[in-house]
Amino acid sequence: MGTEERRNRLLELIRLDGFSTLPKLANLLKVSGSTVRRDLGYLERLGSVRRTHGGVFYTGPSPKLPHFDHRQQLQFGRKKAIARVAASLIEDGDTLLLDGGSTTYELASLLIGRPLQVVTNSLPVATLFTSSDGSDLVLIGGYVHGRTGVSVGPYANLMLAELNVQRAIISVAGITERGVFNSNLLLVETERAMCQSADSVMVVADSTKFGRSSLALMCELEQLDDIVIDDGIEPEWVKRLETAGVRVHLAETEKVTAE
Repeated sequence: MGTEERRNRLLELIRLDGFSTLPKLANLLKVSGSTVRRDLGYLERLGSVRRTHGGVFYTGPSPKLPHFDHRQQLQFGRKKAIARVAASLIEDGDTLLLDGGSTTYELASLLIGRPLQVVTNSLPVATLFTSSDGSDLVLIGGYVHGRTGVSVGPYANLMLAELNVQRAIISVAGITERGVFNSNLLLVETERAMCQSADSVMVVADSTKFGRSSLALMCELEQLDDIVIDDGIEPEWVKRLETAGVRVHLAETEKVTAE
């Protein structure tokens, strides 16, 4: 078995289990522990796995949902940078509500193993946390949108109404002077319920979303507490957000794209 084939097989084994130990992987692949460690180092640099005490977590791409898979590839470097800054704003012990956006997924992959309470309506995000001993996971039920793998609709909204979290973290399709938008009416209703159940609301969005509207308005800018965006944002937009009372956190993209 060649190196590339072995690494692909290793990644698939970790992906299927979500979490695995080094001795188990070495036994399944019939290779030495040192070989597994070298391959895991390579996969970790790619962002596909994360090593921790006792084993390794899968942190790679989500299940193959066509719409999600396409969006995850767009502005990938910016999403990674935004996710890193957002992760730095989260403290151990926090209670978070994560939606099903591709930027939120990148953030979730950085939170695996941390002592958090995570509530999500996203099947891809929930899958990341199912193998994490450090985090408590609550999955919101309801109608599952097939292209994105998120639960939306009245059952999801009723469940959200019974919960309280410290922070809701939301991805959006567009941002204008009127507020933030998303492209699915049911999704927007559920995201409004998320915001109502949270003490504070953080939006994670790359700079290409600004100046664009979409099908449904989720909320006005003044209803946001924080926004994490990449440093490609126009200075005028930063001033406009700050005037609306939003704390703006800029993510440097060069450090990510150069890796």
